[in-house]
Amino acid sequence: MDIKDIQNLIRFVAKSEVSEVKYKTKDFEINIKTNNAAETVAYIPQQNIIPQAAAPQATPAAPQATAPVATPAEDESKYVAVKSPMIGTFYRKPSPDKDVFVNVGDSISVGDTVCVIEAMKLFNQIEAEVSGKIVKILVDDATPVEYDQPLFLVDPS
Repeated sequence: MDIKDIQNLIRFVAKSEVSEVKYKTKDFEINIKTNNAAETVAYIPQQNIIPQAAAPQATPAAPQATAPVATPAEDESKYVAVKSPMIGTFYRKPSPDKDVFVNVGDSISVGDTVCVIEAMKLFNQIEAEVSGKIVKILVDDATPVEYDQPLFLVDPS
């Protein structure tokens, strides 16, 4: 393969939508990488997609499901969110055969365990950082949670 063939191959890769090409013979090997994939791929968290994209195009049954989601945002000024300190899987119970740590309407104090988050096969007890009454549980049991994701809304009054 001469220099003109290599230049043609580079032009071809640049015009196509591939991000990497490897070409190997018994005499030599060439590896061409482009930044096309990095420019076209974007990460959008699922939490941001649902309220913005699904609500305007929702069917008549969906607005009922999205209406409670909007209510905590309006009341957020008077409620305090208990947030996840880590990435992992959220559990409301210490084990499958035990009762849940807290329910809506329960009073909690600073230091009370409100849930467990499993991260890397370790179960971490999450303690309340505020005293008050549980108003809403924002995460379903056994679902993944992100760092700093609100888990509970607490009325501190």
